[in-house]
Amino acid sequence: MTITPPALSVFETLESEVRSYCRGWPAVFDRAQGSRLFDEDGHSYLDFFAGAGALNYGHNNPVLKRALIDYLERDGITHGLDMSTVAKRAFLETFQNVVLRPRDLDYKVMFPGPTGTNAVESALKLARKVKGRESIVSFTNAFHGMSLGSLAVTGNAFKRAGAGIPLVHGTPMPFDNYLDGAYPDFLWFERLLEDQGSGLNQPAAVIVETVQGEGGVNVARAEWLRALSELCKRRDMLLIVDDIQMGCGRTGAFFSFEEAGITPDIVTLSKSIGGYGLPMALTLFSPELDIWEPGEHNGTFRGNNPSFVTATAALDTYWADGQMEKQTLSRGEQVETTLRAICEEHPTSGAQYRGRGLVWGLQFTDKTRASAVCARAFELGLLIETSGPSGEVVKMLPALTITADELDEGLRTLARAVRETA
Repeated sequence: MTITPPALSVFETLESEVRSYCRGWPAVFDRAQGSRLFDEDGHSYLDFFAGAGALNYGHNNPVLKRALIDYLERDGITHGLDMSTVAKRAFLETFQNVVLRPRDLDYKVMFPGPTGTNAVESALKLARKVKGRESIVSFTNAFHGMSLGSLAVTGNAFKRAGAGIPLVHGTPMPFDNYLDGAYPDFLWFERLLEDQGSGLNQPAAVIVETVQGEGGVNVARAEWLRALSELCKRRDMLLIVDDIQMGCGRTGAFFSFEEAGITPDIVTLSKSIGGYGLPMALTLFSPELDIWEPGEHNGTFRGNNPSFVTATAALDTYWADGQMEKQTLSRGEQVETTLRAICEEHPTSGAQYRGRGLVWGLQFTDKTRASAVCARAFELGLLIETSGPSGEVVKMLPALTITADELDEGLRTLARAVRETA
């Protein structure tokens, strides 16, 4: 497909230079449905991006859209801060019955501001309040958000530099396989905790992603996560799992940590928890940690009732019967088969793949190759992004509701883009 770059004058002259995705995808998008977007000229694009993981159920999902339209047409509460509403009650009851109870998870639910970084900020604040300590341990190549507290536990140098001030009270440790298996897991971490001369203050908590999405689709082994959980228990540190991008079924199970059989003290959710791409975030934590004073962490938009409506519809539709997890794992096998074939087709490129469920990364020895592949994919009608500290990984995040045929179409387009950028 030949794409003619649109006239972008108003975007270029009025909008800030901070814009990013539109630079890689120079089109003016007009509508979307399921796993396809359409620009104003009618060109169709298959979506392997899914709103950076905010659209696990696709664009304008008809079931969720119907629930939202019905709610708005009856003048349901739109803005309610943290007031009790019918929509909030329905969400909490459904979340408890569909997600928490079947997994034997006894979590309190907090609604921070409606973004992932706010969920992380509230988790860090709560951990420090509970433990009475300042230090938080994070991991190499982590990404937890763009506000100051979240940036302090984010690894990417470019993003950290944007803070403009020192980012303190966070200490990075090696993520799983960061040292290529040369040393036992947590050797360095344990040594610093034991040594009174190490300079590491006793941490309040450890924050981790089970799969580092922005960091390059780095997948932590289940045994590594179990060992981390045990270390936190032994050393009196809270374990925070950031499930903002990998939760809500992205890796198969509703929570990405389920495979490892661990129960974090605190969990953050955002992105697809709202179901429809509407802003929403949750911070979940063990009841004994709920020592907040009323209003101690608040926000004007923490009660986004339209998001409660679509979130409830998503849970009822996709998570009540267990079929979504099975479908996601099946689709993941489909992706893995194709990525294996791509790597075998290009043996001199050093191509490697990794992932879980429906999050996958494809990396080449040449760190510029991923950007070239994504650019060619766009020309061929596929939206796909890069990740990793140098943008060296092609990152795949198709909607969980994508059909097998659509997934095959996108994977064939990806394979062609790799071939044509060799």
